[in-house]
Amino acid sequence: MITKMATVAVYVEDQQRAKVFWTEKVGFEVKQEHPMGPNSSWLEVGPAGAQTALVLYPKNMMSNWQEQKASIVFECTEIEETYETMRANGVVFQGELNKMQWGTYATFQDEDGNSYLLKG
Repeated sequence: MITKMATVAVYVEDQQRAKVFWTEKVGFEVKQEHPMGPNSSWLEVGPAGAQTALVLYPKNMMSNWQEQKASIVFECTEIEETYETMRANGVVFQGELNKMQWGTYATFQDEDGNSYLLKG
């Protein structure tokens, strides 16, 4: 029986730049980092204490990365505070927080142009 979602792959140009984005700007921590080949590693990042992580996978090791777009929603408490902290850290949001019947959300991008939803 499946008990959790383990990882979601995000395809990036530069793993170290992506690592800085996710750890220093978003506030995640490195869960695993193991050499995987020349100038690349198996690199997982995620929220502290979370069971699920993002794998920051090098595009140059995946010939069809353009077809592998991820659709990822990050749920959080205190969305206003999280949104403001991430913005202050340099995360680029596509607009302001949007309040809907099902919750409040905002869309942001990483430095490789991938979009994510922050939901509270």
